[in-house]
Amino acid sequence: MNENIRKLFPATQKYVYLNSAAVSPMPRPAVEAVERQLRDVSENGTVNYQEWIATKDRARALVAELLGVEPEQIAFLRNTSDGFSAVANGLDWRSGDNIVSFEQEFPANFYAWRYVRDRYGVELRLCPERGGRIDPDELIGMIDGRTKLVSISAVQFASGFRADLERIGEATRKADALFAVDIIQRFGAGGFDLPAQYVDIAAGASHKWLFSPEGCGILYLSERARERVEPALVGWISVETPWNFDDTEQPFKSTALAWESGTGCASLFYGLEQSLTILRETGLDRIEQYLDELTDYLCERLGEKDYELVSSRAPGEKSQIVCVRHRNGRSSNEIARHLEENKIIVSPRGDRLRIAPHFFNNREDIDELIKYLP
Repeated sequence: MNENIRKLFPATQKYVYLNSAAVSPMPRPAVEAVERQLRDVSENGTVNYQEWIATKDRARALVAELLGVEPEQIAFLRNTSDGFSAVANGLDWRSGDNIVSFEQEFPANFYAWRYVRDRYGVELRLCPERGGRIDPDELIGMIDGRTKLVSISAVQFASGFRADLERIGEATRKADALFAVDIIQRFGAGGFDLPAQYVDIAAGASHKWLFSPEGCGILYLSERARERVEPALVGWISVETPWNFDDTEQPFKSTALAWESGTGCASLFYGLEQSLTILRETGLDRIEQYLDELTDYLCERLGEKDYELVSSRAPGEKSQIVCVRHRNGRSSNEIARHLEENKIIVSPRGDRLRIAPHFFNNREDIDELIKYLP
């Protein structure tokens, strides 16, 4: 990847940072944009308020473009959990319904469905992990005529397994259920075409592979989802003409924008816009290809060490996340602490060590990791 990309990220001067699956460092243009908006508020108050709104709308349009959808299908919430909770509380659940998901989903894509299970008596069917993978046949086999929703991560946080969204989505559509996807562990490290993948609901956030400020949650709703999910958390900007304060009986917006209840932190969207612009100009396809090559190199070098590769590297299943396990049971927490002492940042996840390079990393970073990996 172009060395100029690396120079945008000050963290690369201090660390071998291989932890973008947790929080990615922000580039200078994003930080400067956030600071610019905050200075504007300090110096001008509301004088430039319309530009704050315009910046948010430009960020929305960039998100939509990179996901292959329309801007009005994107709502900004606080985080991924908000997105799934909004859906869970907005669907008409009936006794006998079921939800199909995966047993080791990140909690943001679990607690909303557990809440539905406990409150409405809906069955929650969880597909097990097998050898660091999800067997798509096993997951699809759990879908039946009473399935109301299937929810899965595009890439699993604790294994790096990449799901075949189109195949699962097609099976979900045939059952007339809604297909929900947690996109946070892929969006920014690769692209999506949500309509072509039969995705009805997508939730994610800004602070991982989008290298943006925390606090910009993303919710996508297809037309099918919008017809079935009611806004469960609404506010003054959820209606058709928010600035008409006299008409309090006006309808809610007919698009995903109804899920935006009120004003947010404008400065965050300034940072998000800058980071998304970098991603668009670089190209998500190019980034994905680069990370495929970089993680292949990582796996090759890991063969020199006493580690078991947990992540599937099969075509269509590998991702930018590589998880390994020490063959002799050495603690992942201990290994991560040792690496951090040597300015190498990764994440322990259970008995696994998670390594997640982004497009600002290079082969020298991988070599440094291998050098210090116990």
